[in-house]
Amino acid sequence: GDYVTPLGKAAVNRDIANRLRKEHMVFNFPLTAHNQEHSIEVQIPLIQHYFSTQPEIIPIIIGSRNNNTLRRIANALRPWFTPDNLFIISSDFSHYPSYEDANVIDDLTAEGLVSGDPKVFLETLRRNSEKNITGLSTSMCAHTSGLVLLYLAEGNKNLEFKRIDYCNSGDSPFGDKDGVVGYHAIALAEKGDNPGVKGASESDFSFTEAEINELLNIARNNIKTVLAEGKRTTAADPAKAPPALRQPMGAFVTIRIDGKLRGCIGRFTSSDPLCEVVRSSAVSSAFEDPRFSPLTSEEFEKCDLEITVLGPLKKIKSIDEIILGKHGIYIRKDQRSGTMLPQVATEQGWNVEEFLGFTSREKAGLDWDGWKDAEIFIYEGLVLGEKSN
Repeated sequence: GDYVTPLGKAAVNRDIANRLRKEHMVFNFPLTAHNQEHSIEVQIPLIQHYFSTQPEIIPIIIGSRNNNTLRRIANALRPWFTPDNLFIISSDFSHYPSYEDANVIDDLTAEGLVSGDPKVFLETLRRNSEKNITGLSTSMCAHTSGLVLLYLAEGNKNLEFKRIDYCNSGDSPFGDKDGVVGYHAIALAEKGDNPGVKGASESDFSFTEAEINELLNIARNNIKTVLAEGKRTTAADPAKAPPALRQPMGAFVTIRIDGKLRGCIGRFTSSDPLCEVVRSSAVSSAFEDPRFSPLTSEEFEKCDLEITVLGPLKKIKSIDEIILGKHGIYIRKDQRSGTMLPQVATEQGWNVEEFLGFTSREKAGLDWDGWKDAEIFIYEGLVLGEKSN
């Protein structure tokens, strides 16, 4: 049957599901399959949140470790292994080693997987097991699902794996570091695709003058409507916006009066269309920035608006990767985080360490040097501004 979550119903494509069961003996429908296995239920709300038009799903739980069976599963699924379909593989990585051991083992396992070679992957798992690491019960609990993906992609030289992110439960302030569980985000995509967070860098997206004016009008007109009617506006129909403004992108809206900051709120990433992100961020910047009182009608007549459309976040290993004027930074440590947009450092005349220090102290609520043991991400932004009124 279908899945039902607080976000609604996720419909199962029964035609394909029944065809798989009818044509391939490796598939069946045990009623107890979900009694102890909940990885599919974890993924469904994410699918529902991400896709504006809900796709039908084919939920598959793999209950065999036999490599011949796994190859038969891959062969059965091969007709649907096309760019039109998304395959989601859900699995933890290491279970219960120490924090330090997990970082090592999970890196080895990921390298085995992204090699694209089933034999290399299986050999990596075997070698990990032979290390006799304290607490390690598995390198990847659902490695069979990963193996099916490798069998599906085997021999396709137009596909490549990309490692996106990694953490383990010891990175959470609520988890200890004695026995952790590891988590990787890894994508398999056609070469040249960016399978990470939706977005783009300044070098590969742009807007026409008409599109820029429309975004600025969306921001200004929605603030004006709230001032006139005393209530938040509702989202406009994105179908009426130009295609470029319907893309799911993050954005911040900055309000200044006489060059001084008067509000700045936005989203790093979003599954909503850019035009909607700008609408809601403009209203929030004007009336909900906790640093300022709500914007007044008198101030509105004197304010300048600036929209910064954001590219994807990229986690960095060295602050040498930060380019002032090009990169914004996002600092995260435990439950605290903060950001400053790309243009701030050059406007203030800061060097890289000052940029990090001010972001750490003023935005993330950490000490001046708090960035030194925090996660640091960079992103690019395309700044769209209007002239003073």
